[in-house]
Amino acid sequence: MSTLQWTEGNAFELLENGERFFPAVFESIAAATRSVVIETFIIFDDRVGRELRQVLVDAAGRGVQVDVTVDGYGTADLPAAYIESLVEAGVRLHVFDPKPRRLGFRTNLFRRLHRKIVVIDSEVAFVGGINFAADHLIETGPAAKQDYAVKLRGPLVAEIEADALLLLSANTPNRPFWRRLRWRRPPHRPHPGGVVAAWVTRDNDEHTNDIEQQYRVGIRAARRDVTIANAYFFPGYSLLRDLRNAAKRGVRVRLILQGEPDMPAARFVATMLYDYLLSAGVEIYEYCERPFHGKVATVDGQWATVGSSNLDPLSLALNLEGNVLIRDEAFVARLQERLDHLVDTECRLMERGSRPRRRIQRVLVGVFVFHFLRRFPAWAGWFPARKPQLTTLDTPLDKLHGEKP
Repeated sequence: MSTLQWTEGNAFELLENGERFFPAVFESIAAATRSVVIETFIIFDDRVGRELRQVLVDAAGRGVQVDVTVDGYGTADLPAAYIESLVEAGVRLHVFDPKPRRLGFRTNLFRRLHRKIVVIDSEVAFVGGINFAADHLIETGPAAKQDYAVKLRGPLVAEIEADALLLLSANTPNRPFWRRLRWRRPPHRPHPGGVVAAWVTRDNDEHTNDIEQQYRVGIRAARRDVTIANAYFFPGYSLLRDLRNAAKRGVRVRLILQGEPDMPAARFVATMLYDYLLSAGVEIYEYCERPFHGKVATVDGQWATVGSSNLDPLSLALNLEGNVLIRDEAFVARLQERLDHLVDTECRLMERGSRPRRRIQRVLVGVFVFHFLRRFPAWAGWFPARKPQLTTLDTPLDKLHGEKP
């Protein structure tokens, strides 16, 4: 784990669900004068995706440099007309690890670009778990996802943008260095009383476990309460042990997990951990209103994290992820208030033994689960490890799956 750099003088705003997130992002892009940088796992050709396309086309049309990086697995089905409209307008559209389908199936499942980042004019950034898709709008119905993001200003924006530009630089080996430069104003100077925050990433190079380690630092330091709200929960054994130890020393530990999941298998594997955690006093709540997609946590009213990283093997050992860490009582109180609202109104409390299984089944499943959790970080190394690979769609004839024109 690398040394974490905390910066002062930041300002944060919590954005809950697409109803708050999309208007804030689109308004910022519409006001951009120099640059727009976006990383996202998913863009769909729906009403949200089409609105995003329009503000990006408009920005490029007035001379703003626009770079959009999508994941080759998550964003594999954008129609050619959508892609062509962006490229023809001057938007630089990059695809992370594009691969053709095999027998109709996407094969590039592992080591995904899962970060969700937007940076405007090097001055404002958005970080969280929300993709550009209409299913993040609660008004769309019972399948809409519950999720969170932040809007931030201050010195931390420069760190987030630098990470995004570093990823883009992997795709320009033959481009003269001066064409890769981006002219920007200096980042904002810290303001007295601003928020102390840090940017933490997970990659397959120097930051392989940074996000997990920061969760563990927060849990081990807790003295009063820990709340973790996470969509896909199947963390490593060490983090599970930290949660149990915290509960045993009197910390109120609450988990908010999926009760109506978009992927039933994700809930099934999480339930394999329930008895182990409940027996130590951890409280587990299942969110039952809609699919839960958040990746947030709070500790002792002092510390919070918001980002793209789930607490599952894909996020903790394979994907590229990004979270902000925030030390600010006002922000943490706001996030805690929204999580408490879920617990009080839209969650059910899990009880130990509420779903009895035969003893032999419980023993066999438990043995498998914990051996898997203990060894997965080592097993993850068996998957192909390579430097990030991007394909830039330089002409409208390019295909999203990485085919050459």
